[in-house]
Amino acid sequence: MKNFLLFLLILIIFPLASVSAKDSNPVDIDFFYGRGCPHCLAMQSFLFDMQKKYTELSVLEHEVYFDNENRKVFQEMMNVFGGEIQGVPTAFIDDKVMVGFSNAIAGTMENEIQRCIAEGCTSPMEKLAPLQQQPVLKEVLPSPPVKEVKVVEEQIPEQLEQPSEIVQIIGDSSPSEEPGKTKIINQLTIPAVIFAAVVDAINPCAFAVLIILLTTILAAHSRRKALFSGLAFSSSIFISYLLMGVGLYSAIQVSGISSSFYVVVATLAILIGLFNLKDYLWYGKWFVMEVPMSWRPKLKMLLNGVTSAPGAFLIGFVISLFLLPCTSGPYIVILGLLSEVATRNVAFAYLVLYNFIFVLPMLVITLAVYYGITTTERAEEWRLKKLKNLHLIAGAIILLLGIGMFSAMVLGML
Repeated sequence: MKNFLLFLLILIIFPLASVSAKDSNPVDIDFFYGRGCPHCLAMQSFLFDMQKKYTELSVLEHEVYFDNENRKVFQEMMNVFGGEIQGVPTAFIDDKVMVGFSNAIAGTMENEIQRCIAEGCTSPMEKLAPLQQQPVLKEVLPSPPVKEVKVVEEQIPEQLEQPSEIVQIIGDSSPSEEPGKTKIINQLTIPAVIFAAVVDAINPCAFAVLIILLTTILAAHSRRKALFSGLAFSSSIFISYLLMGVGLYSAIQVSGISSSFYVVVATLAILIGLFNLKDYLWYGKWFVMEVPMSWRPKLKMLLNGVTSAPGAFLIGFVISLFLLPCTSGPYIVILGLLSEVATRNVAFAYLVLYNFIFVLPMLVITLAVYYGITTTERAEEWRLKKLKNLHLIAGAIILLLGIGMFSAMVLGML
């Protein structure tokens, strides 16, 4: 009797196990992305999580900004699927094309993964294989119809009646990025970083702080001490500003507010530009885009207490806080731009470049005083004489940068 029951149990379990095995099918997703595209990173992270959740899932990644072959494959895939390249990120799963990335698209894609595991789906690359073997058919094969589904939060498209129909899903909160447009943005980012850094570097209050420091050191009749103190002070400012920049950039990325922050800093750039132009036309009226007057006695007292290079290095970190009201504007604007268009490593490289340009005038003045090319008195006289013109240059550059950032949004480049 026991053997008979065991035999019946085997007869029941074996078919169920067979059905269960058949219900689990492999799923392929072809993911096209661009290096440096923030929305691509979001989709890449999501797909990585999906691979951990669904062992049946395989994701093939294709970088298209810097890889010509992958760009050709991308174009061929869109030809087969009967659509046009709208940008990246773009993902192909079964007969569907998903462009852009948002929470809605993430939900839709996971539903498609589950469906393909249960029902079985064709690998997108398999559709491309016959075309590559017989390229002449490319012109005569009919294109499948394209159905656009506008996805809103928590809305999943209904099951399509025709399995060959393509669903092109357009995200509502995270637009796709076109390679051409992103290349334009990347080309504009370096000049923007350089010009903003120049605006920061020619800021009158940064000059004033260094001149006070060098005057104090030279009072001890030691040019050599002045050289090392100026270099130490400049290095300290460079390090402190770089660390602040990296910290703020990381906070923006982690919080996920890069797009909103971008709008805020674009507005801030225009305001800073206008305020600097105000200082050119009506200097001293209402307020000035420099270290607040009430802070200056305390600032001078701190600088007058420095007598050595180590002291100058340490005081540089403190002085950087005094400089923030008059130098942080362009810096924050650039951080807003980088948070939208650059990856962490690229952003770090840009911040190093920015801060080197920022401290470059400090290094030049330090060396000029050391080699006797100028004196601190003449440097301060030149600063006061050119004060309004420096505000004019700074205001014009930062105002144009803000207008350019808004223009990029209007034209859909960001």
